Parts: sequence; structure tokens; C-alpha cells
Amino acid sequence: MKIEAAVARSKFGSLTLEALELEEPRDDEVRVRMVATGVCHTDVAVRDGTIVPMPQPMVLGHEGAGIVEKVGKSVVKVKVGDRVILSGDSCGHCPSCQDSLPCYCYEFFPRNFGGGRLDGTTPLSRSGEKVHTFMGQGSFASHAVCHDRNVVKVRDNAPLELLGPLGCGVITGAGGVINSLKVGVGKSIAVFGTGSVGLSAIMAAKLIGAGKIIAIDVRDERLDLARELGATHCINATKQSVPEAISAICSGGVDFTFETTASMSVLRQAIDVLALRGTCGFVGGAPEDSELTFVTSHVMNGGRTIRGIILGDTNPDEFLPKLIELQALGRFPIEKLITFYKFKDVNQAIEDSLAGRCVKPVLLF
Repeated sequence: MKIEAAVARSKFGSLTLEALELEEPRDDEVRVRMVATGVCHTDVAVRDGTIVPMPQPMVLGHEGAGIVEKVGKSVVKVKVGDRVILSGDSCGHCPSCQDSLPCYCYEFFPRNFGGGRLDGTTPLSRSGEKVHTFMGQGSFASHAVCHDRNVVKVRDNAPLELLGPLGCGVITGAGGVINSLKVGVGKSIAVFGTGSVGLSAIMAAKLIGAGKIIAIDVRDERLDLARELGATHCINATKQSVPEAISAICSGGVDFTFETTASMSVLRQAIDVLALRGTCGFVGGAPEDSELTFVTSHVMNGGRTIRGIILGDTNPDEFLPKLIELQALGRFPIEKLITFYKFKDVNQAIEDSLAGRCVKPVLLF
């Protein structure tokens, strides 16, 4: 079938709206008509080749939400008409998948950063030219064909226009605090960076009863939003020393830090301000060759922990419905992060995101 998609054809270049051909779903695949999709900084980093080199032309987008239009003959997870969120692909049978942690699937990178299916094919083309996909979905398009493990079924009245970002940015922040760090009631946490991931982490910290919740950013308007969403303290890194400000708030350091910027200097700072036996979790699309230095004695003698986090250590099938229920109850207000754009304005949405004019752009079809 013919679909409309935003195609990346060059590093740092604007996406072009094009008519593409979309294959029929294979036996274990589904076709989803997109209702909305989030724009993530990772999409831009993949376009520009700053994380890992990926083939172009490519349809980016990995925070899709839509309605199932067709299913392959072996698919039992969803049926035609179901509302779904799209997340990452996984194999379903490796040790990580068997432990309900598909985010650490042994085939995660080839499935999600390989540009298509494991066999080298892709469901998209244009007049015989192969067009690649990202994260097994390529949701910057009116329709996507993806593996059934990409889709998470949601309730029939779920507000799909709000829910696409749950598949990556929101699940990373919320899951990072709840599942990865396991921040306890009354414990302190400092969140470095208040984009959609950091703000989701702050909302989660408030949700589970954290004590001091410290937001760090360079934009006052983002810090104002962080305070509205649950931060008890805010630090503008351009106006004061972050270590000194944190020391004044938590004299012995913070119990947990959550670093979202993918900057090695900021990550080092997040490690340095940890309390004894504190834990630093970090996310974000740092380049493959990024290296971190830290004071070994500070980490070892203080029993401190540094750990990477992918997609919040979650099983999306289990975790996302819980966040959706919390959003419906008004306890996880992701709608406060979102600015809507028409799909044709995808390049404006990317530009506004990079410039910090919005937190989480969502494209509406």
C-alpha cells in the first residue's frame, strides 16, 4: 500500500515528506495506522549519525501510537482494531527476554539499530529503492509494519495522542527511577536535565514518595515546570555551582542521581555528588566512543554505584498500562510535557525541540 512518510536522506538535513510503498505484514508482524508519534532527541542523533552509524534513506520515529489495521497469521497478541503503543523490538527468547527485560535483549541493537529486519530486508521502499526503519517501527509515517513484540495493547478508550512518548522517553525516566534505581520513600534524588526523560523521572520520584527531588538544568522555564511536577529544589547550572548547591541541600550528598544529558562532564558531576552508598543511573544517546573518567577511590571507598539504563529496565507490556492508568487518575500528568504538531510540520517540531522551545513534540496524523 502507499503511505506518507518523513524520510531522512542526509545527516543534519531536513526530513522530506514522501509517498512510499509499504509491504504487507509477514506472519509475525502487524500493520499499524498511526494516530500520533513523539519526536525524541534520539531520532535526531540517529539522523545525524552521532550515536551509531545507520543507513539512509530512513524513516525515523520510535514513539508511535495507533490502531492495528492488519495482523500476520501467527499473531495472537493483538487483533485488528486494537489500540497500541509501539516500543522497541526484541527476540523474546534470550536470557534477558526470559527475565522480562526485553530492553536488554541480546539482539536489541541489530533489531533496533540495524535499519530493518534481521534478514536485511525492510517493509518500506520507493520505486524499488530500499528505505530503512528505526527501532523496528519507523513511526514518522502514516502507517508502520512492525514485529508483534513492538506493540503494547492499551485499553479501548486510551488517549493515543498523548501516549506515544510512553514507548521511549517517558518509560526511560519513570522506569529508571522506579525499576532501575528503586528510589525509596524519603530518599533524595538529583535529576540532571529536565527534558521529557528527566521530567518523567521527577514525576516518578514524586509518585513513589521520594524526599528531596532536585532538578538541574540551564533553562529557568524548564525548572519551573520541574517544580510544578514534583521537584522540591531547582538548580540553574549557569547561575550557581551544582556541587555547592547540592551540598547545601543535602550535606552528605544525594542518595541517587539520574543523568539524562549524555554529557560525560555532567555524568562525572552526577557521580561526584553521590552520598555514601549512593547510585548514579545514566541514560541518553552518548556516542559509541564516549569515555568516562571518575575518581576510583570516591566510588570504591564510598560503596557508590554507577549503572547504565535502557528503557527504564521495563517490560513495556507490563509497565506501560500502569503508567496509562496513573495518567488517567491525574497522578502522572504527561500531558504537561506535550506540544502538538501536524505531521507535515515534523521539521518545525524537530527544530523547536532542539532549541528548547518545547519539551516533547508529538506529531498528529
